[in-house]
Amino acid sequence: MNAHADKQLPNRSAPKAAPETAPVSVSPAYAESRLARALRTSVLHEDTATRERARFRAQQWRQVLSGIGAGSLAVGSRTPVAGLPAWVTPDVVTGGFATGSATAGGPLLPYEEEAARLAGVPATRSALFAHFLTEDGLARLWSLLDSGQYEVRVPEEAALATVAWLVRAGDFDAAAELVTALQPFADRLRFLPRPTDRPRPAAGAVHRRTVGDAAAALARRRPGASVETQREALTVWAPFADDLLTHRLEAVSGTPGPHWHADGAALLARYGSLAAEHTRCTKHLNPKSNVAVLLRALEEELAGRAPAPRLAGLLRVAVSAMVAKRGAPGSPGHARLRRVQAAQAALPSHHALAGLVLRRLSRLDPAGGTADVEAPLAPVDERESLETGLPVGAAVPTAIGNCVRAALSAPLEELVARGVVPSAEVLAELVPQLVAAVTADQYTDEPLRNLMAGTYCAFRNRRSLLLLNLQHQVRIEELPWLRAVSAHRDGDAAAGAQEQAEEALRRLGGLAVSAFPATVLPNPLVRELSHLGRQAELGTPFVEELAADIFMGTFTPKFLVAARIAADLLEGSLYERYYGIDFARLRRMAVAQAVDSAQRGRPARSAEEFARLCAERAGTNGASWRPAVNGKVIEQAQILTTHNLATLAARVKIAPVAGWAALARDCFDVVCRLVNRMAGRPMLSTIKDTAYAWRQMLFHLSLCEDAERAAVLEWIETDILRRPPLVQARLAPALAGLRLVAAGGSFGADGTGERGRARRLLGWSTDEHWMRAPTRC
Repeated sequence: MNAHADKQLPNRSAPKAAPETAPVSVSPAYAESRLARALRTSVLHEDTATRERARFRAQQWRQVLSGIGAGSLAVGSRTPVAGLPAWVTPDVVTGGFATGSATAGGPLLPYEEEAARLAGVPATRSALFAHFLTEDGLARLWSLLDSGQYEVRVPEEAALATVAWLVRAGDFDAAAELVTALQPFADRLRFLPRPTDRPRPAAGAVHRRTVGDAAAALARRRPGASVETQREALTVWAPFADDLLTHRLEAVSGTPGPHWHADGAALLARYGSLAAEHTRCTKHLNPKSNVAVLLRALEEELAGRAPAPRLAGLLRVAVSAMVAKRGAPGSPGHARLRRVQAAQAALPSHHALAGLVLRRLSRLDPAGGTADVEAPLAPVDERESLETGLPVGAAVPTAIGNCVRAALSAPLEELVARGVVPSAEVLAELVPQLVAAVTADQYTDEPLRNLMAGTYCAFRNRRSLLLLNLQHQVRIEELPWLRAVSAHRDGDAAAGAQEQAEEALRRLGGLAVSAFPATVLPNPLVRELSHLGRQAELGTPFVEELAADIFMGTFTPKFLVAARIAADLLEGSLYERYYGIDFARLRRMAVAQAVDSAQRGRPARSAEEFARLCAERAGTNGASWRPAVNGKVIEQAQILTTHNLATLAARVKIAPVAGWAALARDCFDVVCRLVNRMAGRPMLSTIKDTAYAWRQMLFHLSLCEDAERAAVLEWIETDILRRPPLVQARLAPALAGLRLVAAGGSFGADGTGERGRARRLLGWSTDEHWMRAPTRC
C-alpha cells in the first residue's frame, strides 16, 4: 500500500467489501486541481523560472488527465502505463500519478547522440541498442565497466552494461534472455550508461550533497540587496551628506568662504553623477529628506534667489536635526561614528566570500562529497587577499559554511552529530548510499559490484506510485538485469553480505531511533530497512505509514506479524496498559493467520481480523469516505505494531547508546516544543505529531528498568513546571492520564479517567480534538 498523504479520495461504492472483490478507482479531481494550480502559477507568478517550472508541471498533469480519459493510464496499478511492464520506471508526479511517459524515454539525450556519432549509426535508440550488441559496442561497454567512468541516473541505463558483463563472463544464455526482455523497448528507452570524466564515487561514501551541488548553490548566490544598499548608504551618501552639511554650516555661520558658490556648484554636479551611478539607496529622492532640502536650498541660492519662507524653515529644521543626531562633521562624536560605519562598510560581502569558496571547491571532485570541509571554509589568507582584494583573516559566513558542510563525506553518525542530517527524512535520503554498498557486496567482481551499486542508487530515486488494493511498490529484484546476474552472487560473499546487512540494519535502525526518538520512521527509510531485513533474513516485518485518504480498510499480513512481535516484547508493560491493548488476543490472531496460510499453502493477502480489531478500537466500521475515520483506524494499527519500534528492538536488537530513558526524555522535550506551537486553535497536523511523539515516549519508557522508568516519570513532573503556562495547560489531561496508568489505573472505554480530568493522547479524532479546546493559561 502506498503511503502518500495528498491523494484524492478513491471512489468507493462498497466500502465494507474486501479489496479482492471490490477494487476501487481514483477520481481525476485531484489531477484537475493540480493542473489548475500549475496553470495559475505559470501565468501569475512574478519569477520567470517559477513560471517555466509551472508550465512543465501543467503539461505533465495534462498528460495524466489525457491518459485517464483515453484509458491508457490505470491509476492505482503497479503497471499504470499501457504497454509498459512494472520494471520500467514511469514518470510520476505529485500524489503518485503516472503521466504515461517513461523516465528513460523521450528524445535522445546529448550523450546518446554523441554515442551514435562515434559509432557511425543513425541517431535512434534502436540503432544504438543494436550497435552495443556488436563486438565494437561490447568493447566500449567493457571499457566503461573497467574504468568506472560512467553513471546511472535511472535504472534502465544499467541494462546494456549488464548485458556486456554477462557476455564477458561467458553467461551467454542469461545475456540472450536479458536482450530478449529489453528488445521490445529498444526504440523507446535508453539502456546505455552515461560516460563521465571521473569514476563514480566509492559505494560506501555517504554525503548529503556533492561538491558539485555545493558549488552550484554558491554560484546561484547573488549580492544581498539590503546589505549592498546599506553599503552604498555608508560609503557614498553619508560622506556626500556630510560635505553638503559642512557647506551649509559655512553659510549658517555668516562667514562663507570666497569659493562657497563654486563649491556649491561642484556639490550639485557631484550629486548628479552619484545619483546616476548609485541607484540602490533612494532616500535622497524623497523631497522631505534632509539631503533633498539642502539640495533645493542650494539650487535656489546658486540661481540668485533667496529660499522661500517654507523652504527656509525646512532648511533650518534639516540642519538642526542633522547636527543634533550625529554632531557637526569633524566633531569627535561625528568622527567616531563615521569610523565605525566605514569599518562596517569595508567588511567583505557574502557574495564575494562565496566566490572565494567557489574557487576553492573547484579543485575538488564535483561528483562526490569531501572529507575535509574546513579547508574550503578557512579565513582569507594573504595570497587570496592579493588576488581578490578581500581583507586578510576575513571569516566565511555561517550561511555559506552550511552550504559546504552539506557536502561532508563521513559516517552517518558523524553527519547526524554535526547537524548535517537534521531529520529522519534527510537520513532516509542518505541511507541508500550505504544499502547500495551492502547489496553490491554480494558480487566479488569489482566492475559488477560497482554497476549494481549504481543501479541500486538509481532505483531508489524512483518515485512511488499511488497503489490500491494492497499492491506493493516495484522491488529492485524485479528488474530483468538484476535477475540476470543473480546467479553470479558469490556464496561466501552472499553470506558475508547477509552479515553486513544485519550489521547495517542494526546500525541504521539504532541511529534513526537514537537521533530522532520522537519521529515516526518515514516511509523511504522503512523501505531501506525492509530491504536490509530481507537480505539479513531476520524476519523483520517493517510496516509503512499509510495514507488516510486512500486507505482500503484492511492491512497486509505483515502488520499482524509486527503486532505479534510487539505483544511478545511489551506484554504487561506501561505501553500495553496506557493504550488498553489485549496482546493475548493479538497473539491468537497471529497464530490463526499462520495456521490458515499453512493449510491453504500460500500466505494470506490481507489481515482482515487485525483490520476489524483496529476498527473496533477506533470505534468505526472500517474503511470510510472520511480521512479522519480512516486515520483513527490507521493510528490504532500504529499503536498495536508500535510502528516498527518493537521490530527494531526485538528482532534487530538495537541498543541505543544513550539508553531508553534518555530517549524518553528527548521525546517529552519534543512533545513540549510541539505543544508550545499551539497558540490559538492548534493545527491538526501538530496535534498528530504530538501524539506520535507521546507514543514513542511511552515505548521507550516501557523498555526502561523499573527504577529508570520511575526516575523519568519523576523528571517529567519536574520538567513540566519550567514550561510555559500554555504547555502546562494543554498537556495537563495527558499528564494526568500518564500518572493514572503509571499508578496502576486505567482509562475508561471513552479514553478518559478521573472523571474526565485524565485523557489518553491520540492524534486522530472525528470530533473536535480535546487539545483544540480553549485553554486558560
